[in-house]
Amino acid sequence: MKSYEPHIEALQRREDKDRDELVRLGKKPVLKRNFGFMSILGFSCTVLITWEGSLILFAQGLANGGPAGVIYGFLFVWLGNLCVFSTLSELASMAPTSGGQYHWVSMLAPRHCAKFLSYITGWLTVGGWQGSVASGGYLTGTLIQGLIALTVPEYSPQPYQGTLLFWAVIFFAVFINAIVSSALPKFEGLILILHILGFFAILLPLIILGPHGDAKSVFTTFYNQGGWPTQGLSFFVGIIGNVFAFVGADAAFHMSEEIHNPSVIVPRSIMLSILLNGTTGFAMVVALLFCIGNMDNALSTNTGYPFMEIFLQATHSVGGSAAMAAIITSLAVCATVGILASTSRMFWSFSRDHGLPFWRTLEKVDPRTSVPLWSIGVTTIISCLLALINIGSATAFNDIISLSVAGLYSSYLITTSLLLYRRCTGGFRMPDLSEFPALANTKGAELIWGPWHIKGIYGILNNTFACVYLTIILFFSFWPPATPVLASTMNYSSLVTGAVAIFSVVYYFAWAKKDYQGPIIEIQ
Repeated sequence: MKSYEPHIEALQRREDKDRDELVRLGKKPVLKRNFGFMSILGFSCTVLITWEGSLILFAQGLANGGPAGVIYGFLFVWLGNLCVFSTLSELASMAPTSGGQYHWVSMLAPRHCAKFLSYITGWLTVGGWQGSVASGGYLTGTLIQGLIALTVPEYSPQPYQGTLLFWAVIFFAVFINAIVSSALPKFEGLILILHILGFFAILLPLIILGPHGDAKSVFTTFYNQGGWPTQGLSFFVGIIGNVFAFVGADAAFHMSEEIHNPSVIVPRSIMLSILLNGTTGFAMVVALLFCIGNMDNALSTNTGYPFMEIFLQATHSVGGSAAMAAIITSLAVCATVGILASTSRMFWSFSRDHGLPFWRTLEKVDPRTSVPLWSIGVTTIISCLLALINIGSATAFNDIISLSVAGLYSSYLITTSLLLYRRCTGGFRMPDLSEFPALANTKGAELIWGPWHIKGIYGILNNTFACVYLTIILFFSFWPPATPVLASTMNYSSLVTGAVAIFSVVYYFAWAKKDYQGPIIEIQ
C-alpha cells in the first residue's frame, strides 16, 4: 500500500493546483478533469482534421488561385494560424477557462466597454461554434452521399437524404458526449492514431499509383475562374478553403476546465496540433496537386467531392478509392464529436455567466457525469433544425455554416487586438508565486502572464501579424466565389454574421444588460 502513497500524493497536489488556478479566476470547479496531454492533443488534432479538410475543400482554391494559389495560400494560412494561436495561447495560459475569448476580452478591455465587448465576443464565439457543428454534420453527411455515388454510379443524391445523414452523424456525436462521456478522452486518443495512420494510408497509394504532374505546372500555374479583375484578388477569394481547413483550433480552450494543468497543456497541445496538422495538410495538398490527373473529370464528378474522383483515377479501383474515402469520412464523423463537445462547453460557460437566454437551465451540469447535458441538448436541437434549411436551399444552408469562419475569426480579432493594446500600454506583470493574489486574470483583477508567454518585441510583432492576418481573412470571408454575382452564388455570410451581432446587441439592451456583468466571480 505504501508504494502507492507517493503517486496518490502527487495526484492530490496536481488536483489542488488545478483547483487553485480556477479559483483564482473566480470560478467554481464543477467539471471532471479527465484529459491529459495526449488525449487533448488527439482532441485538438481530430477537431482540426487539416489534411482531411484540405482534400474536401481544395476545389474552391483551385478555381480561384489554381494549383500554385492552393499551395501558397495554404502556407500563408498556416503561418497566420501559428501566429494567431500562439497569441491566443498566451491568454489561455493566463486564464484557462471554458469561456475562452469572452473571458479574455472582459479582462483586457477598458472598464467602460469591457462588459459590452465581452458580451458581443461571447455571442460571436457561440455562433461560430454552432456554425461549426452544422458544418461538421453537413460535410460528413454529404461525404457519405459521395461515397454512395462513387460505388453506385446511378445514385442521385437528394437534399433530404443529406439532412437525414446529418442527423445520424449528430446523434452519434451526442451518444459519445452524453451517454458514454467518460470515454471521450480515450476516444480522442484512439482517433489521433487513426488520424496519423489514415494520412499514410491515403498519401502512399496516391503518390505511388497516381499520375505525376511536373513541378512547374504545380508551383507556377494560377487560375482565375471567378472572373476577378486581378489574379491577386482571385487568390485571396480562393484562400478561404484553406482557412476552413484550420477552423476549430481553439477547441481545447473551451475544454480547459476538464484538462489537468491547463495553463501549460492547452498551449502545448494547440501549437503541436497546428504544427502536426499543418505539416500533414501541406504534404497532402502537394501530393494531390501532383497526382490530380484529369482535372475536368475531377471537378465534374457526380460524388460532389473531386478528391474521390482523383482517388479513382489513381487506383483504378472503385473498392480501393471507396476505402480511402471512407477513412476521411470516418475521421470527419469523429471530428464532429469533438466539435459538439467544444460547442456545448461554450454554451454552458456563457450561460454560467448569464450571457444566453434560459441561462438558468443551460448552466446546469449533470451531477452523475459532470457533463452539461442541457447545453449538449440545445446545441443538438439547433443543429438539427438548421439542417432542415438544406432541404429547401443548399446555398442558404452553406451561408449559415460559413458563420463558423466569420464568427470565430471575429472573436479572435477582438481578443488579439485588445491583447496588443494591453501589451503596448502596459498592465501585465510576470508571475511571482510567493505573492500570487487571490484573484487574477479576470474582470477588474490584476493581469499576470502565464507559463506560455512570448516576451518583449517578439510577442508584439507576433501579435501584430496575427491582427493583420485576421483582418485580411475576415474581410475576404464575405466575398462571393465568382463574378458576376447572382442570387444563387452570393455569399450571405455577412448577413448571417450581422444578424447574430444585431440580435445579440438588441437582446443585450432589452434584457441581458441587467443579467450579464462579464465573467461572474463565483468563489474567492
